[in-house]
Amino acid sequence: MHILQVNCFYDRGSTGRIVADIRREAIAAGHTVTVCYGRHTAAPTDGVYKVSSEREAKVHALAARLWGVEFGFSPIATARVIRRIRDEKPDVVHLHCLNGHFINVYRLVRYLKKHHIRTVLTLHAEIMHTAGCEHALSCEKWTTECHRCPKIGGVLSRLVRDDARHCFRKMKAAFDGFAELTVVGVSAWLTARAARSPIFQGARFASVGNGVNTAVFMPQDTAAIAARLALRADEKMVLYVTPSFARPLKGGGEMLEMARRLPQHRFVIVGFDGDATALPANVTPIAHTQDATEMAAFYTLADVTLLTSVRETFSMVTAESLCCGTPVVGYEAGAPETIALPDYSTFVPQGDRDALEAALRTALSTAYDSDTMVAEAQKTYATAAMTAAYLALYTDHT
Repeated sequence: MHILQVNCFYDRGSTGRIVADIRREAIAAGHTVTVCYGRHTAAPTDGVYKVSSEREAKVHALAARLWGVEFGFSPIATARVIRRIRDEKPDVVHLHCLNGHFINVYRLVRYLKKHHIRTVLTLHAEIMHTAGCEHALSCEKWTTECHRCPKIGGVLSRLVRDDARHCFRKMKAAFDGFAELTVVGVSAWLTARAARSPIFQGARFASVGNGVNTAVFMPQDTAAIAARLALRADEKMVLYVTPSFARPLKGGGEMLEMARRLPQHRFVIVGFDGDATALPANVTPIAHTQDATEMAAFYTLADVTLLTSVRETFSMVTAESLCCGTPVVGYEAGAPETIALPDYSTFVPQGDRDALEAALRTALSTAYDSDTMVAEAQKTYATAAMTAAYLALYTDHT
């Protein structure tokens, strides 16, 4: 089988690593895999192509800001992807994250629909079924038709049209009648959300959890990380991992509140991008790392991983932490509480700081069976299981 994947990144960030993992596992199973990606530059790899220049992506981002249409530009990159699909004639096209200002989603989807190409669309966020909103949170407009959205609107266009409605209708028109489409949520929670959107009316739906590279995310030697942090042998460590500490959606302020409430414990932030001078004395900031083995060592060293996001559609942090033998405590955020191992995780109502503090204290004082945790997590979240599920979807004609 020939599989062609399209994603914003390759082997970078959570979705980029997922694409790389699917490619590796599928090739090992005897399939041919092509990857088209848009942003940053990955190491040269056979069958992996960067389709967008950073200049075109910047122009796309500017155009989106001016005209309020997030997915309607990048003509050169889009033409490159379509040409590769036309020339290679893959058996299935697998679309992942199409945000990042690197492709014209409407044009690409219309091409796939017109030529009856079997397509799997994996939703890693809510952007596609809301037509532009990453997380709808409590808003329900997307279940009928988005309109008058405070988030979606162009600098030049917002005064002459309803940009949210315009984008919603464009996305719906692109997907309408796409008989060969399977929409996949990375959690059952997200799949159920997507099925409520008029954009995907008539599509087939499935759920496939994200896979973790368990050859890396496993208990690691922690000596170097412990020395780097100057962590005392008797000191408990709470780990907080984020792609951007400054994003309110990730709940960094809630993590800091827990650090203030538990001053006797060390809190380590991986992915810090704020003002370090304003942090409590027991908080250690670490810049984001692209080294997966190093990240696994942070997880292994921690006594608890803390998740304070307002909304998550899966939570790679939860899966990776459990694979490294570290329990998770956090706020209910949509998917995390549904994909986590219940014996090694605790989630409390969003915003209930007292409950979160109590859960964190309990987890820090509990002796978990880490060997059993790791074995169960590695079986649940293995990349091989994810890829096998996708291969089954690729060949499903029903």
